Amino acid sequence: MMKLKTALTTAALAVSIAAVSAPAMARDTINIVGSSTVYPFATVVAERFGRNTDFPTPKLESTGSGGGLKLFCDGVGTQHPDITNSSRRMKKSEFDNCQANGVKEITEVRIGADGIVIAQSNEADKMNLSLEQVYLALAKEVPDPKGGDKLIANPYKKWSDIDSSLPDMAINVMGPPPTSGTRDAFVEIAMEGGCSQFDFIKAMEEDAFKTACHSMREDGPFVEAGENDNLIVQRLAQDKSTLGVFGYSFLMENEGQIHAVTVDGVTPTPETISSEEYPVARSLFFYVKNAHVGVVPGIEEYVSEFTSEGAWGDNGYLVDVGLVPNLRETRMKTAKAVKELTPMTGNEL
Repeated sequence: MMKLKTALTTAALAVSIAAVSAPAMARDTINIVGSSTVYPFATVVAERFGRNTDFPTPKLESTGSGGGLKLFCDGVGTQHPDITNSSRRMKKSEFDNCQANGVKEITEVRIGADGIVIAQSNEADKMNLSLEQVYLALAKEVPDPKGGDKLIANPYKKWSDIDSSLPDMAINVMGPPPTSGTRDAFVEIAMEGGCSQFDFIKAMEEDAFKTACHSMREDGPFVEAGENDNLIVQRLAQDKSTLGVFGYSFLMENEGQIHAVTVDGVTPTPETISSEEYPVARSLFFYVKNAHVGVVPGIEEYVSEFTSEGAWGDNGYLVDVGLVPNLRETRMKTAKAVKELTPMTGNEL
């Protein structure tokens, strides 16, 4: 059982909700919002928690990471969420918004990691791509290969057009649509990582930089395959010249048919993803509103279940649904901070 930092936390919440109507105060179910990527993991924990304890099953809403953090930071009181899930770390601006709205004490929980893979048929020769090559293959506009600090419409048709060491094969990549969290991660990590290799792009204003890095080509080599990753796997099995982009857990489910392209020489594995040695890896988080602990029943117990070795450990039930666990040392450190409800300072962001 986690310890409350002080009785003042609960007292502060009581003051904050004094002016709220009785229906808004009468809540005995944990309210969780946030990332669609973390949602499946949180759902499994919530369902087990509801079955195995006397507390109601927490209410989960998939709002996206940014939307969840906004709702979470809107204020203290039971009309606001207790926990928000995020497929990226909270930004300093979001932390500052929380502070300005009275959400003073927040505990950060890094639950594990996620890798975004580029895969191909087991019948295909294995490829290694750098992040720069991925960007040059898939961006709508790329630096002019003739020189000069300017972007032009992507002229590359074959992988060998980008680098003669790559296969003399048409660029044909299937990936997720803009509505997908996997797409968000791919453009923010892989595409930004690749285009940042060009100094003139890196020096752009933020909006121009994001446009240059995030805009995927629409002339055929990149195809949005919808939200059904099974369709991508079927296509990869039929055509060894096609590559597909999806989450690591889906690769593992289909390893009899497909394998991962190495990125910057690194193969995605639970170890390389967890350590973030694999370049297209990200950490997954949730954030606890400490002021709600002891007011909304079950928050301590839910968080304790999520951070138990039986859930997020190397052989935990979340691994069975695709979570790449943190290294044991990281898990132990995080579990201690969670048990003590150690609040963020903002300096870690």
